[in-house]
Amino acid sequence: MNPITISAITTHIVNLFEGDELLRDVWLLGEVSNWKKAASGHIYFSLKDAGAALSGVMWKGNAFRHTWLPREGDQVLAHGYVGVYPERGSYQFYADEIRPAGRGQLYAQFEALKEKLATEGLFDAGRKRPIPPQPRRLGVVTSAGAAALRDVLRVLAQRWPLVEVILFPTLVQGGDAPGQIVAALGAANRFGQGGSLFDAGTPWVPLDTILLVRGGGSIEDLWSFNDEGVARSVAASRVPVIAGVGHETDFTIVDFVADLRAPTPSAAAAVPDRWEVIEQLRA
Repeated sequence: MNPITISAITTHIVNLFEGDELLRDVWLLGEVSNWKKAASGHIYFSLKDAGAALSGVMWKGNAFRHTWLPREGDQVLAHGYVGVYPERGSYQFYADEIRPAGRGQLYAQFEALKEKLATEGLFDAGRKRPIPPQPRRLGVVTSAGAAALRDVLRVLAQRWPLVEVILFPTLVQGGDAPGQIVAALGAANRFGQGGSLFDAGTPWVPLDTILLVRGGGSIEDLWSFNDEGVARSVAASRVPVIAGVGHETDFTIVDFVADLRAPTPSAAAAVPDRWEVIEQLRA
């Protein structure tokens, strides 16, 4: 008899898993259960079907890249590899990408939130604030390195160069984007003020308008702008909000809640042309 250690047999099993071509690079189809995001940022979950279940993990770095993440019961396609967890003597799925099994799932979530907010009156024309015709100070909520920001600044320089622009930088894609967008909108509302964001005793608002913009992308790329928290922050803003998200054919929940929807980031920056105003004054 030649007994071997637990570590040795586990190493042998690990080598078998790592040598299997299917297990090294696999797409799985299954239903999400036991979805939990740990304080570390890692996500733990199970994928299951009618006959089996498989524990899984997505490390923080991979989770951070995802704008859309599933909810309990969602059907998903998940990419990664199956490996051994030696400390527990078990195997699990290590995911690096998760997407909805069908876009119908995303559209169903979109329509459900759209109906909910419409029922609450958040899309009503009567609650939308007028956009100042000749803004003096604009807040721009977007990514600091985004092409959308460059487009906005270019259009403003051409049409209304005297306007002051204050950037409130945020992620516009990824799992942390919705929270950052909400924080940036809050900072834009508080800019130049004392007190809290919704302090009724502070009526003066130093920004004339907020531009909430990002360039085009897939429905998953734009999903942060279908987030309920982001939509409610736009609706609660004291400062009028112009949304310029994606391309002309893209619609997000934020477009319906904003005081004005612009088809592109450039269009969101289309303030009055200085020469048109000069001609009107001369007339």
